[in-house]
Amino acid sequence: MADETRTPAPAAPVERAARPVEPAPATAAVGPADVADGAAAAPRRGHVLRLLGPAFVAAIAYVDPGNIAANITAGARHGYLLLWVLVAANLMAMLVQYLSAKLGAVTGRTLPQLLGASLGRRARLLYFAQAAAMAIATDVAEVVGGAIALHILFDLPLLLGGVIVGLVSLSLLAVQSRRGQRPFEAVVIGLLAVITVGFLAGLVVDPPEPAAVASGLVPRFDGAGTVLLAASMLGATVMPHAIYLHSGLMRDRHGGGGSPQRVGLLLRGARLDVVLSLCVAGLVNIAMLVLAAEALPGIPGTDTIEGAHAAIAAAQGPVIGVLFGIGLLASGLASSSVGAYAGAEIIRGLLKVRVPLMLGRALTLIPALLVLAAGAEPTGALVMSQVVLSLCLPFALIPLVVLTSRRSLLGERANPLPLAIIAWVVVALIVALNVALVVLGAGGA
Repeated sequence: MADETRTPAPAAPVERAARPVEPAPATAAVGPADVADGAAAAPRRGHVLRLLGPAFVAAIAYVDPGNIAANITAGARHGYLLLWVLVAANLMAMLVQYLSAKLGAVTGRTLPQLLGASLGRRARLLYFAQAAAMAIATDVAEVVGGAIALHILFDLPLLLGGVIVGLVSLSLLAVQSRRGQRPFEAVVIGLLAVITVGFLAGLVVDPPEPAAVASGLVPRFDGAGTVLLAASMLGATVMPHAIYLHSGLMRDRHGGGGSPQRVGLLLRGARLDVVLSLCVAGLVNIAMLVLAAEALPGIPGTDTIEGAHAAIAAAQGPVIGVLFGIGLLASGLASSSVGAYAGAEIIRGLLKVRVPLMLGRALTLIPALLVLAAGAEPTGALVMSQVVLSLCLPFALIPLVVLTSRRSLLGERANPLPLAIIAWVVVALIVALNVALVVLGAGGA
């Protein structure tokens, strides 16, 4: 993420870059005080810390229950073998989330809005179809994960747990709708702290061997099954809905555009925001895999979240087991509300329909509850949801890199050549892994 301090082009070319689209009104989730506060803070040097927050909301997508399922499965089955996938995916995520934040900060529009403005009606509907599949897969992971946590902590039936997760996520969205984005950010960051404590506690009690951890940083696979699992981990780490959402979070907090000095400070704040938040999320993801690699190999049934919890509690004590369950519950609740926020932005941008957050939350909750009602194996459903997300990633990544490299849209803030090359290499790696996933899946691997 190169420091982009050059003076941007005038605002007029930004508006001429795409076909006319309705002005981007502030969402119902954002009050005037939020935009005004962000706008006032942005031009003042020395106040970059006041700009932090949007990336921490997006980072919740990187520690959702799908991550937990994929990382625990990888650690339990293959030890440290796929640790390098997490590290590489987290570095990719930093670049991707910064580009999304930059798009919102410079243009004042979201990625779905810009796509909706440039695509014809049929293309928008087709694009929305894959985005809807992504939203359903996201909600399956979040609601099923939260239901598993309630089952672990209170022995509740999974379907009842899923309903409770849905209701609590609605209450979190009510905070965002009525109080504005900043109180919502505070709640989400608090839940992120709970998640971090919940999954790092086991490593504090039983630290891993540094040499064993280092061995997992060497890129390699061990058969077709590890490629499938790596794709699942990638889909769980670099999340497509977070890519769509981050540009909207920047717009809703700061409004976007303005003087060169203001945009420059917004981008510096965005870089710091992304690095700090994804360092936290990356540490949590690595902790999940390391905990599974240390405590679970060779123990039957530990490639499921419930089995992993039971084995961890038996090996490290009931307190660690409870903290694990609390971290999983916080993950499901926070990621479910953030996912609904992203879904509303996608619908609004691609279909040009304004959908209340509460209604969007209710609609995406139904498929997840049906999965629970059908009695599907929860951890398996979580892992497969991450495979779907991995397949949807190129549809978010490719337009993001194209748009942020377009000088007619971002002027002098467009991606410089070295950054554009790195971004396209990231896209190529992700697409290649997805092609391998499809080939292996078709071959029955």
